[in-house]
Amino acid sequence: MSAAIRLAVFLLVLANLLFLVWARGYLGAPSSPDARRIEQQLQADQLNIVARGEPPGNAGREPERARERKAGESCQLWSDLASAEADRIERLLVEQFAGFRATRRTVAENSGYWVFVPPLASREEVRKKTAELQQLGIDDFFVVQAAGPNQLAISLGTYRTEEAASAGLAMLQGKGVKSARMGERKGRPPFNILEIRGPEGEAEALRQAIVGLLPKASPSACKIVAAP
Repeated sequence: MSAAIRLAVFLLVLANLLFLVWARGYLGAPSSPDARRIEQQLQADQLNIVARGEPPGNAGREPERARERKAGESCQLWSDLASAEADRIERLLVEQFAGFRATRRTVAENSGYWVFVPPLASREEVRKKTAELQQLGIDDFFVVQAAGPNQLAISLGTYRTEEAASAGLAMLQGKGVKSARMGERKGRPPFNILEIRGPEGEAEALRQAIVGLLPKASPSACKIVAAP
């Protein structure tokens, strides 16, 4: 082989080696965009899972915080108050217990209708009438015992609407209860509820002060709503 041929072969081998070195990135640059993307991929074996289905930080503590009551705070619930009585308690708070705050709610019961046997003359008549109702297959009733215009009446059902009461009356009359009547049932007068919150150390003094104003009143504990 002549010297010229050997030189040509040497140069060809050298050129291939130089290309291989450049392609492998040994000269300071990745071989191709594909190689660059591979190098930039995340390494799964080095990932650390910090939470599963939960936000980071203090999110797991929120239910615990929601269940905590404010330290040193009392809560009293005063119910069945007339408007004038609720007004007197609120004035008491302003004048003598400024550290307390009251939330006021007014409750009004809706009137309705009832089907009934009108008041009977004696308890003996009531006994005979209730026995008669049971013979007709009617067991859902009660006798009004409270003093008043309806004492010794027999209630056969209460209803929210006049239409429902009329249907109930027709059903009873169809069973043979000829003495049944339908009438409007008055609800109790509106009343007020006060929820009072304030310093625990003054709670007993407040209770005694309210009882001094309203001797028949008594508080109950406020309901604690559990966090979901």
